[in-house]
Amino acid sequence: MSGAALAVVVVVVFLLALYLLQRYGDLRKQQRMVLLGTLLSWYLCFLIVFILPLDVSTTIYKQCVLDNANHPTKHTNQTDDNLSITPAVSKPKDCEEPWSFIPDGVLPVFWRVVYWTSQFLTWLLLPFMQSYARSGAFSRIGKIKTALIENALYYGTYLLIFISLLIYVAANPKLHLTWTELQTIGITAANTWGLFLLVLLLGYGLVEIPRSYWLSSSHGYLMAKSYFKAAKMATEKAEAEEKLADVMEEVAGVHEAVRYNHCLRKCVDTIVTKCPPEYREEMERSGESSGDEQKVLPTKRSLLYLHKKVITAVQRHGQAEVQWTILLDQAFHQEDVAKSQSSSVRHFIHSFPSAHHQGWIHRYIYTPAVEWYWECVFRQGFYRLLAVLLCLLSAAVVWSECTFFSTHPVLSLFAVFVQMAEKQYNYICIEVVCFVSILFLCVCVYSTVFRIRVFNYYYLVPHHQTDAYSLLFSGMLFCRLTPPLCLNFLGLIHMDSAISHQDRIQTSYTSIMGSMRVLSFISDGFYIYYPMLVLLLCLATYCSLGSRCLNLLGFHQYITDDDLTSDLVDEGKELITRERRKRQKADDGENRRWAWRERYGVQGATGRTRDGYTEINDNQYSQVQATKKSVITFTRRNGEVDEQQRGLLQDSDSDEGSPNRRSTGGSYLSLSRTSIFDNV
Repeated sequence: MSGAALAVVVVVVFLLALYLLQRYGDLRKQQRMVLLGTLLSWYLCFLIVFILPLDVSTTIYKQCVLDNANHPTKHTNQTDDNLSITPAVSKPKDCEEPWSFIPDGVLPVFWRVVYWTSQFLTWLLLPFMQSYARSGAFSRIGKIKTALIENALYYGTYLLIFISLLIYVAANPKLHLTWTELQTIGITAANTWGLFLLVLLLGYGLVEIPRSYWLSSSHGYLMAKSYFKAAKMATEKAEAEEKLADVMEEVAGVHEAVRYNHCLRKCVDTIVTKCPPEYREEMERSGESSGDEQKVLPTKRSLLYLHKKVITAVQRHGQAEVQWTILLDQAFHQEDVAKSQSSSVRHFIHSFPSAHHQGWIHRYIYTPAVEWYWECVFRQGFYRLLAVLLCLLSAAVVWSECTFFSTHPVLSLFAVFVQMAEKQYNYICIEVVCFVSILFLCVCVYSTVFRIRVFNYYYLVPHHQTDAYSLLFSGMLFCRLTPPLCLNFLGLIHMDSAISHQDRIQTSYTSIMGSMRVLSFISDGFYIYYPMLVLLLCLATYCSLGSRCLNLLGFHQYITDDDLTSDLVDEGKELITRERRKRQKADDGENRRWAWRERYGVQGATGRTRDGYTEINDNQYSQVQATKKSVITFTRRNGEVDEQQRGLLQDSDSDEGSPNRRSTGGSYLSLSRTSIFDNV
């Protein structure tokens, strides 16, 4: 049964890691090494979290057997004429083997492989792959060379520190450290760095997760926050479009300057393939119609830099487009919920029913009536109940973090629950308590990793929009945060003798860490008192001190009692209203065309009129509209120069509401992906 439990955990954890990678990464387009490195790092970290409760129950069983062996019971053996009393070791019925017992020798080997593989990933391989993925080189050898140069300082710093420690140990006659003790010092240093970051993320997640569920129970709050995000996202989207247009202008200039027989032409073609399809088509047309004027040829270094800029600009623009679409759907849904709450009809009506609403789940299970009861009746109560439960768990974690060093009496709530179950040898209860506790800690820490954003360098975006750098960086964070998280959890339940100072069997996971008592100021000082800072961080998060500081620095955050937030909410509401009108107009036009085709069939394609309207087929419509071209003049400001370009814009009804229109003249100053007539 133990082997089956371990196999099930291994498979389930792998599927979980693969699902998250599929949600945030692009399995078809991103590099295989990037996907493999990220998947392996996530998988190993999740595996540690899921198997640690099995290690705890197995250790408790071994401790039970050891205690019975040290204090054997006595029974009598009767012979023919003599009554002899001989000691015999007997195992009481309470000390039963747990259902998930893992044989001796399996877990130590397993933990060593998992731990050292994760450390190799986070300190050596993943940083190298980050530089490799962001490199603008045009060949694998060039990417490897760039990654080595960028990581030389990173690796050299750690190597210098390690050599300095070795020299200090060799020169000091009082220190006689063995290889095992040196290994323990290295592990302690890595865990200390991870614990420093762990407490920061944990203090934010313990407050923000319960509060987010409580606030999400209010439709008014969700709607206002959607408007706020729309105002911010519109600005980011405009900046991404402008940045992409500027980069495409540079690419267009290079494309025209470098001829097809030039030695750098292969590099230019590689850059052009990374551009969006509409820009590539425009470049080909402009290249065919360009004259023979001489332009300044780029250098190999400038092409490397341009290649890197193109990759970043295209990725950022794609993220902005996808996020904008998702945000519009969320805002429309919140407005539909507000309308359904005030409606007497107990059926949820979507303004823009999408394709996923036509599946069998929405037809037979999540019907409009069921959706109405969930959104308008049960959702608020369910979210508030969940927020209360999460708040109680957060309070238990904060209390235990501040009191887990006390063993007499036992003040840590998690240690109390585990010891109560240990007295009755209820291994299932022990594993459930351990699993729920460590899972909640992981959710608080990992959710912060998924939500945090460091400018545009690190940002995990769902719907396959996360870039390679962010995926690898998240894998590095997971590998650095998981070992100290597990050690902190073992300290909370008093299973780490380096902190609790109890004479008992160590877990197999703790055994690979070595004895932390080699550095007493770490085990008796930093590991005990530093986690208490989580209380101050929770108070700061509850008062939104971080959000207010970011607001003062110009990074707008949603704060309910802020005037700037109110202005952005009003601006976002106007943007959502405008986008709703655009989408409604496009849907109405499509519905009218579909109705005419369904009603009149082939006859409608002949130009027959009805009620003053003339229906023509798509080919005739395109031919008629192709003859209707208007010449307009528009101005674009670029720095200190105001350039006026005259372009022919095809007035096509099929592009109504589309933000992407390009000029046919070939000038890349007119390649802005914002429609000129949006504000009319």
